[in-house]
Amino acid sequence: MNIKMVVVWVLAVYFLLDSIVRSLRSNFNFGMLIMYAITAGLWIYGLFHRQIDAFCAAGVGRVLRIGFFCGVGVFCALLAFVALSGYSDQPQGDEKAVVVLGAGLRKDVPSKLLVRRLEKALEYHEENPDAVIVVTGGQGQGETIPEGVAMARWLIERGVPEEQIIVEDKSTSTEENLLFARRLMEERGIAASEPIVVVTNAFHCYRGGEYARMVGFTDVDTLPASIGLNSIMPCYFREVFAVLYYWVFKSSRTGWMLQFVGIF
Repeated sequence: MNIKMVVVWVLAVYFLLDSIVRSLRSNFNFGMLIMYAITAGLWIYGLFHRQIDAFCAAGVGRVLRIGFFCGVGVFCALLAFVALSGYSDQPQGDEKAVVVLGAGLRKDVPSKLLVRRLEKALEYHEENPDAVIVVTGGQGQGETIPEGVAMARWLIERGVPEEQIIVEDKSTSTEENLLFARRLMEERGIAASEPIVVVTNAFHCYRGGEYARMVGFTDVDTLPASIGLNSIMPCYFREVFAVLYYWVFKSSRTGWMLQFVGIF
């Protein structure tokens, strides 16, 4: 067995074990689907590599091989963009509101991704206690309460005054997080023209900032939260496709993915 096939089989076994663990510990989402697809692709190539290599040596197969590697190159470029764009608009410390985007619950407990967002918002609050914190997110599948309610509870338990928190609990997407947050902030006397900071994980900052501007906020910065090592691949891989979808359709309310908003 040559070195290439050793690498393929090591990756195939790793991704298979990883997929099994994820299926037991995590809610299904598009990022997990991508991981499953990579796993299947590695196993198919491992089992049938001689036939696949022969097909790709000439003719249509060669064209498909070139197209595949070009696609991988574009994907890697977009992956780098997603990774770097999360740190491009850092807050100045004069923001009137901190908008924390929802990221799922385990029944009524914030997910690990969401906890990291909340921790980053709490850090900002400790340095800038006058800023209002807007927590956003409705109730999704497998959740027993709205995300916004669980997020407010988490912050209050750690010393944030309840009157300093605005709870948005109806949204089902990032765009709605920010649109509904804007309406509640305006009721509180905070105009869309005043500076805000959007808190989300680093991979999600680009779209978070763009959707904030789309719904009418004019002075937007983003504050990137960290992410666990086991979440890096599914979250960043999924975000590449999400960014492409945003560039094509702009709004989560348009395009063929509309029916999947809140699921993927």
